[in-house]
Amino acid sequence: MNLFTYEKGFCFVHYLSQLSGDQDNFDAFLRDYIEKFKFRSVVAQDLLESYLSFFPHLKRESTVCSEGLEFERWLNAPGPPLTQPDLSQGSIFTSPVETLSELWMAEPLDIEAAANFANITDWQTFQTVLFLDKLLDQSPLRPEVMLQLSLCYSADLATMNTEIRIRWLQIVVRNNFQPDLPRVRHFLLCQTSRMYTIPLYEDLSAGPLKSCALEIFYQTHGRLHPNLRKTIQQILAQGGSALQSDTTLPVLSSELCTQGSSSLRDVNVTA
Repeated sequence: MNLFTYEKGFCFVHYLSQLSGDQDNFDAFLRDYIEKFKFRSVVAQDLLESYLSFFPHLKRESTVCSEGLEFERWLNAPGPPLTQPDLSQGSIFTSPVETLSELWMAEPLDIEAAANFANITDWQTFQTVLFLDKLLDQSPLRPEVMLQLSLCYSADLATMNTEIRIRWLQIVVRNNFQPDLPRVRHFLLCQTSRMYTIPLYEDLSAGPLKSCALEIFYQTHGRLHPNLRKTIQQILAQGGSALQSDTTLPVLSSELCTQGSSSLRDVNVTA
């Protein structure tokens, strides 16, 4: 499970819209497609047959001679999308994110300029996600940067959706930022989704906060799906003895979650 699946899928839908030659007609096709297949499982062939039936002029074209009808390559060939939409108009949203990221990474740090440049609570979700992804890529951050980021954003980020919170908590873990570690604990105690728990356990287990990961797992393992539980056990067992899979697991002191060094190994994991 990764973002590439969704990004390539987005490009494929854009590709189909361009093939159709008319955006209004393509919108009509989408409505027809959803109505036709609602409450049903759909395979790729269903989509393609429905699409070509709605646009018969494409169905009559030879898939060998036409550059456009390369469904087989799209669906089964490896590699990036064959075509990508022009997203340059989105720079009105991404440019402020780029600027804010550069302000926080600047040396020396101008705290006033960075803190007052933008109110991220006014941003759309994808802008905040992009901003946090950039910070995550740069982690571990300089201690003064991490401290000021927390002072500026932590309280607001805690009220936002899970896509945003998971990224902030990964930043907290990779920087071993003690003041916000309780938020990591609370998140994992409440969260049972694979895509949101695995990245945090990966990061926690990569450094001095592994004992915290062990304690949280011992408290929550009974509520986790067996496959997820097994995956987390494998993560926690890396570099150490194997974990028991039964329910008689010891509970570690919560003080262990406040021990550790100043940084974590950078783990290339995204939610």
